[in-house]
Amino acid sequence: MTKKTIMVAGGAGYIGSHMVYDLIQQGYDVVVVDNLSTGHRQAVMEPARFYEGDTRDRDFMRQVFTQEPNVDTVIHMDAFSIVPESVADPLKYFDNNVIGVIALLEVMKEFNVNKIVFSSTAATYGNPEKTPIEEADRKDPINPYGESKLMMEKIMRWVDQAYGIKFVALRYFNACGAHPEGLIGEAHTHETHLIPNILRVALGQSDTFHIFGDDYNTPDGTNVRDYVHILDLADAHILAMKYLDAGNPSDVFNLGSSTGFSVKQILEEARKVTGKEIPADVSARRAGDPDILVADSSKAREVLGWKPKYDNVHDIIQTAWTWHSKHPNGYQD
Repeated sequence: MTKKTIMVAGGAGYIGSHMVYDLIQQGYDVVVVDNLSTGHRQAVMEPARFYEGDTRDRDFMRQVFTQEPNVDTVIHMDAFSIVPESVADPLKYFDNNVIGVIALLEVMKEFNVNKIVFSSTAATYGNPEKTPIEEADRKDPINPYGESKLMMEKIMRWVDQAYGIKFVALRYFNACGAHPEGLIGEAHTHETHLIPNILRVALGQSDTFHIFGDDYNTPDGTNVRDYVHILDLADAHILAMKYLDAGNPSDVFNLGSSTGFSVKQILEEARKVTGKEIPADVSARRAGDPDILVADSSKAREVLGWKPKYDNVHDIIQTAWTWHSKHPNGYQD
C-alpha cells in the first residue's frame, strides 16, 4: 500500500516540527513547506522532504504541488501567532495569515487537493462569556491574531461551500512542552511563551521572570490558561485527517486539557520540576491578553476520539525542561 502524502505548511516551526515527527512515526509520507522566518531547518526530521519558500507565493506553491503530485491533505500551521506583536502590527498578521491561506487554497483548488486541517486558536473567542469555552460560544477576538484566525475559518467555510475543499479547524489553547527525549522543542528568537521564559530563568539566561499583570479577574490575579502538550496537538491533527478521509463534513474542535492554570501556578510547578528558585516580579499587562481561556474539549474527545497522553502540567513542563536543558541555545546547539 502506498503511503499517504501529507503537506505540512509551516513544518519547520515549533508546532509544525512536532507534527512532522508524529506523521513520520505513524507511517505517513511528509512534505514540508516553510519560509524559515520563524522556523528552523534542523527541526525538520528525515525522511520528510523540505521546500523553502512562502505559501503566499503562488508560483512557488505550484512548483511544489507539481513536484509532489501525491499530496492528499494539507496541514496548515503557517501563521504568525504572537498576540502583542499582532496588536502593534496588525497588517503583518492579516497579510501573512489571511492572504497566506487564500493563496494556498487557490493553489490547492488548482491541483484538486481538497482536504485541509488548520491550526486555529482560542484567541478567536476573545474574553469568553463562560468557562469552559464550547465551540459554539460567541467569537469576539480582542487582538488581530485572533481576528485573523477567525477570518481564516470563515474563508474556509465559504471555500468548502463553493469548491468542496473540506476542512477541520482545531482551536488550540496553550501549546507547550516538547519531544520527551529532547529531540525537538521550542526555540524562538524573541520568546513570548510562558513556560520557555520561566525556564530561561531556571537556566540562568535571564535574571527574573516577569509576570505581565496581577490584577486580572482570576483567583490569584494572573492570567489563567489551558495548557496542552504539543504531541497531543499533533495526534489531534492526524485524527482530524482520518475524520475527513471518512467523508465527514467540515467542522471545528477545541483542543485543550479542560483545566486552567494561572501564571503563578505554572511558575510554582516549574520550580518543582527544575529544583530552581526562579525569581519573579510583576510587570504591566500586555495588550490583548484575556483573563481566562479554558477549553471544553469534549467534542474532540467524542467525535475525533482524541485522548491526550499528557494530562498533567508537571509532565508537560518536564518535557520542556528536558529540551531546554539539552539545548539551552535552541537549534544553535
